[in-house]
Amino acid sequence: MKRLIDVYPYSYVSNEVKFLILKRTHNVIYGGQWRMVGGKVQQDETAFEAGVRELCEETNLKPTLFWVLPSINQFYDMKSDAVKQIPAFGAEVDKNANIVLNHEHEDWKWISQDKIDTYIQWPEQKRLMNLLADIVTSNQILEEWIIAS
Repeated sequence: MKRLIDVYPYSYVSNEVKFLILKRTHNVIYGGQWRMVGGKVQQDETAFEAGVRELCEETNLKPTLFWVLPSINQFYDMKSDAVKQIPAFGAEVDKNANIVLNHEHEDWKWISQDKIDTYIQWPEQKRLMNLLADIVTSNQILEEWIIAS
């Protein structure tokens, strides 16, 4: 079974979390949807290594802080008749960095927490984005969660 990861790129400025969301190109899976960074874990790669790689591949960004969210994205996939349990990561990035999208995406934007429901369709992704914002704004990122900075 293929292993997946979710990465939630964000910027924290003036006590507000802004999320970088990407609009999927219409000819790829989840076409037309606004989403976070996601992808597959390659052979001989850890989930967090895949997260950093996918962030760079999809946006050309490198995180200034990369950390494990203390929860997972979990849902039932009827095509594989399996419950998917996907590790989730927070990736603080420079809001002013040059974003270069790969072929999977056609647009990007920064949104605030109050716009999550407007753009994000998947309930678990909404929940994880809100969890990330709550952790960041309350300065509760535990040292044990930090992977790279």
